[in-house]
Amino acid sequence: MSKIAESAGAAVADITDGRTIAIGGFGLCGTPSALIEALLQSGATDLHIITNNCGPDSSDVTRLLRAGRVRRVSASYIGDNSEFLNSYLGGAITVDLIPQGTLAEKLRSGGAGIPAFYTPTGVGTAVAQGGIPVRYGSGSGFAAEYSAPRHVAEFDGREYLLERSLTADFALVRAETADTIGNLRFRGAARNFNPLCAMAARVAIVEVQEVVEAGGIPPDDVHLPGVFISRVVDLGGRMRKPIERLRTTDPVPAGGGSHGL
Repeated sequence: MSKIAESAGAAVADITDGRTIAIGGFGLCGTPSALIEALLQSGATDLHIITNNCGPDSSDVTRLLRAGRVRRVSASYIGDNSEFLNSYLGGAITVDLIPQGTLAEKLRSGGAGIPAFYTPTGVGTAVAQGGIPVRYGSGSGFAAEYSAPRHVAEFDGREYLLERSLTADFALVRAETADTIGNLRFRGAARNFNPLCAMAARVAIVEVQEVVEAGGIPPDDVHLPGVFISRVVDLGGRMRKPIERLRTTDPVPAGGGSHGL
């Protein structure tokens, strides 16, 4: 019954070229760094990555882009990631830009076995009408492929778009704690897209800071049941938690008083 993998490398060993991989995280928060590093070491290429965003230039997902291992990205925005932007505009990758809430629902619905759903998000925009650049010609600066228009239907006097759900061959996710049969507990905002990615994948692999015995997580504290998890990688407390944007304030002077400006 134990789902504990020997190592991160062993856990991702069957991810081969051309696979679709859902990667949890939001920027650097909750991103499965050890599993992405293992994927880099594996040599798998021609990958389709589904992720909320690729994070900053320093992110682990960006390392996959920089290594030329990704052919397609489905994400909600590019942000200030210059590697992602240049790969997109240079024609090196195909990009599906999806409204963030719609992306979350695409993954949730995919995990629930729902093939498509209607949403009001994007009605009256290029999301509905099509025409968002999906792929640029190599070095041309001109779009070579555009998004397709969505089917629009009316319910109770309001228009909705039909969106196809998303599924993946594999998911790479991060949690704070797992038990030996894969039940997961996340911590704070690091939960983000991780449960959705795990639910949408045929094989979900999780890296965790701590592993406890089955039953060690109280039932009310289980955020994702082990039925969705195939493999658990125990990092033994060595989880890397980088800060994307460090913000500090001046300390309060001894004896009180106001902050310096």
